[in-house]
Amino acid sequence: MKVDAGLGHQLERVPASAKEAEATGFDGLHTAETNHDPFFPLLLAAEHTSKIELITSIAVAFARSPMLLANIGHDLNAYSKGRLTIGLGSQIKPHITKRFSMPWGAPAAKMRELVLAMRAIWANWYGGTKLEFVGKFYNHTLMTPAFTPENKQYGAPRVILAAVGPHMTEVAGEVADGMIIHPFSTLSFINEVTLPAIERGLSKAGRRREDFEISYSNFVVSGRNEEEFNKAKQANKERIAFYGSTPAYRGVLESIGVGDLQSELNTMSKQGRWKEMGGLITDDILEAFAVVGEPHTIVPEMKRRYGAFVDRSSASFEFVDREQRKAMIAELRSA
Repeated sequence: MKVDAGLGHQLERVPASAKEAEATGFDGLHTAETNHDPFFPLLLAAEHTSKIELITSIAVAFARSPMLLANIGHDLNAYSKGRLTIGLGSQIKPHITKRFSMPWGAPAAKMRELVLAMRAIWANWYGGTKLEFVGKFYNHTLMTPAFTPENKQYGAPRVILAAVGPHMTEVAGEVADGMIIHPFSTLSFINEVTLPAIERGLSKAGRRREDFEISYSNFVVSGRNEEEFNKAKQANKERIAFYGSTPAYRGVLESIGVGDLQSELNTMSKQGRWKEMGGLITDDILEAFAVVGEPHTIVPEMKRRYGAFVDRSSASFEFVDREQRKAMIAELRSA
């Protein structure tokens, strides 16, 4: 199992953080599109490292066009000498329409087309295939030599998709190089919904599971003392409540028999009661989403729960010192 670390968005700190992660033994560095752009930190990380993989986890797909993503992907992959993976997510309708002011509709079908459109653009750049992509959502039929990149020796980056529901998950299996299972997932939901949908997508495309990388970063609750443990516990409950307020994620809560909780969390979110929402997450619910325990128990439990299907995970293990962290990473990588 590969193990990744998160890369912060404070650009002045990225070079040192990236070097430290590579020296510690992490396989990849990932960024998320929250309150900052996810691509800029990876450019700096590429400059100051030599082998660690660089991953967006995730960039919001529908905030950008396939051509824009193809260009960014090419430039970062070329500069990093083939180390880039573009992880894309759809986000939800309110964010796309109200935050990014972009159109929304049929997200799974649109994501499938977006990935295929990027691949058509790259096929033109790297293989000389005529650009003639005409779809329902995207059309790309013009590419002149003046707009074709010249530094093509590293080819296209890998593309992976984040998904929760079965339709988007199936699309990932069909057209992507891998999938990011959302942290807001229970083991029962993964076994009953996620993995079968991946297999359907792979089968549709005539692909093998061995050629598809599954990434999953579970919640972790631990600490070196009671104060740290309780702080982590509360923070994770609030994060689970935040995700649980999303209507599209109701099925995950239903997988552990608490589907009605989604409506209550959603109502509270609309009232701005974000801190209070965490109080609705019981210890039993927390343990369905998170590995909870003393530091020495975390990696064995992660391997027991997820080792059979996870190819890479993200685990910062900030609750231990640097040497313990290196040992925990090595142990997890052996899974």
